[in-house]
Amino acid sequence: MTDERNVWIFIEQEDQRIAEVSLELLAKGVEIAKQLGSEVWAVLCGDQIGDLAEQVIQHGADQVLLAIDPELDMYRTLPYCRVISNLARQWKPYIFLIGATPVGRDLAPRLASALKVGLTADCTDLQIGDYTSKKENKIYKDLLYQVRPAFGGNVIATIVNPRTRPQMATVREGVMRRGEPDLKRRGRIEKVSVVFEPGDLALQVLSREKREPTVRLKDSPVIVAAGAGVDSLEEFELVRELANVLGGEVGASRAAVDAGFISREHQIGQTGSTVRPRLYIAAGISGAIQHRAGMDQSSKIIAINTDPNAPIFKIAHYKIVGDVAEVLPLLIKSLREKAK
Repeated sequence: MTDERNVWIFIEQEDQRIAEVSLELLAKGVEIAKQLGSEVWAVLCGDQIGDLAEQVIQHGADQVLLAIDPELDMYRTLPYCRVISNLARQWKPYIFLIGATPVGRDLAPRLASALKVGLTADCTDLQIGDYTSKKENKIYKDLLYQVRPAFGGNVIATIVNPRTRPQMATVREGVMRRGEPDLKRRGRIEKVSVVFEPGDLALQVLSREKREPTVRLKDSPVIVAAGAGVDSLEEFELVRELANVLGGEVGASRAAVDAGFISREHQIGQTGSTVRPRLYIAAGISGAIQHRAGMDQSSKIIAINTDPNAPIFKIAHYKIVGDVAEVLPLLIKSLREKAK
């Protein structure tokens, strides 16, 4: 245990570009740190990383721990874990947040094991609150409430870690709102020593191939998403057509992806992307909690479903009870006529 109450954020970067989720976590870290009366510290590892530390400060960090070494140029589990776990032991953060990206999902459990602390994965919300232990008859103040879907998405669980520090969590991309950078903001940058053990460097990267994503759902202001109620490729083409008319992107529930109508990059929900578009049209989506977890913060939701009691209608702003094969052509026709 420690009296330190600083909130740490792992800054994921590649080719001098900071991962979007790290910027989102900085904004959330600022919010949490204000409640705790503490600071936001960022951990940034790499080699040729230019002015990334200044960018991190502009997005809310009070202090950046900067670890620079050629061995940290590309992410590898053991070197990164060694450096960051040493820093955590030295400065003892109160909370440590990591993005639930492929890198974060690899790094976070290794760090938690090294530090002998708990870890909650794939959180969709973070809050600060108190916890009363009936067994100990004790109140733990200002704990991190780590909120995430559980039991296949059928319940929302709130998890706390009262006894060990840091309180660690990975957070899904898109569930936190990214703040705007303050170009006048000032903070501290501390270059830290980097020490490895021989076994940390056993894995060598000989080559790397990158594939850029073909779709960026979280950046689209309009999304038309298909679910199990879309029964055929012909009906799915109506979803594509409506998205094109609106200048938006095509999304999907897991059912539509599993049916082979579209690639997994388009999946929205607990096991897909989290989005916050200005307009979300759910075509034939029942609205299971797994899907709602990825889109319920949309500004306007239009739901189309044959079942008037479908769960999606509980969060929809506009509800259309009907078959997508009948409703979508009418919407497309109306929009095209207005565009003339």
